[in-house]
Amino acid sequence: MSGTPMSAAPPFAAPVTLTGPERAPRNLLAEQTYGDHASIHDEATAQGLGVAGAAVEGPTHFSQFDPLMAALWGRRWFERGRLSAHFTAICVDGETTRAVAEVAGTGATRAVLRTEKADGTVVLTGTADLGGSGDGAAGAGGGPTAARERLARIRPLTDPVIYAGWEPGRRGAAPERVRMGFDTHMGDLYPFTLRDKLASITEPSPWYEGGDNPWGRPVVPFEMISVLAMATYGESGLTKAEPSVGLFLDLEIALLDGPVFVDEPYVLEREVVALGESRRTESAWVRTTVTSEGTGAAVAEVLLHQGVFKESYPGYPAQ
Repeated sequence: MSGTPMSAAPPFAAPVTLTGPERAPRNLLAEQTYGDHASIHDEATAQGLGVAGAAVEGPTHFSQFDPLMAALWGRRWFERGRLSAHFTAICVDGETTRAVAEVAGTGATRAVLRTEKADGTVVLTGTADLGGSGDGAAGAGGGPTAARERLARIRPLTDPVIYAGWEPGRRGAAPERVRMGFDTHMGDLYPFTLRDKLASITEPSPWYEGGDNPWGRPVVPFEMISVLAMATYGESGLTKAEPSVGLFLDLEIALLDGPVFVDEPYVLEREVVALGESRRTESAWVRTTVTSEGTGAAVAEVLLHQGVFKESYPGYPAQ
């Protein structure tokens, strides 16, 4: 990765498309459990819900954009970058994907994104920018982020069953403390370590491994910020009815004052933003703020929209 942003070169107004190489993202969540049952990342569970196979976790695809965004914005991507995505199709182990980013010109501060399989199936659509403000829909380039645009159009869930007792504004039971070292086991939700992830990540970088970067410390890859934010979710008190199986529908990771560093203590605070539903799912939007325990500064924000299959919950009302 280059530490020099493209914006240091002469700007051009002509549209530019950046395309990454084909990669084969790995599913490291085959052993994931919550609520004493397997998840959609398990082959049998996924197929029981009509899904082709065990799903590769959505944030895994974020890594393929990091070289493209670093080419555009250099170190600023890891300090103020924001990646916002809507997941449109599931990718399973063995399938290859390619990241594509379109920008209005070489000086642009906003990109429109998509990830495609080899057959053209779109896995996700999204946006990236240097917004990182955590305060609303607009990105640095003036357009809405992909997730917040979807949030504005949700069909409200007025009579929750799986999310009974939830409501917008509800907060986690207490601040949660988390630290991600290279060999830290992140719990039942994430049965792998950062070192395991770096051995299979689609886009390895020395910036993740040691101090050979502008900050002199290894930084947590964008996709693993999601893991850090979710690892202690069981302590939040935000529990849904079980057994029920969910999947990520939308995800936005925003760096407010990054990077997020390896082996640094952080405090997590959660808030329910909205509840929604579709024909097959109940869903919840939850915002998690990641704060440095040492400085008290908010360094990142993760906005997750998770859907839960109604049919996965025994006895879900027919109407």
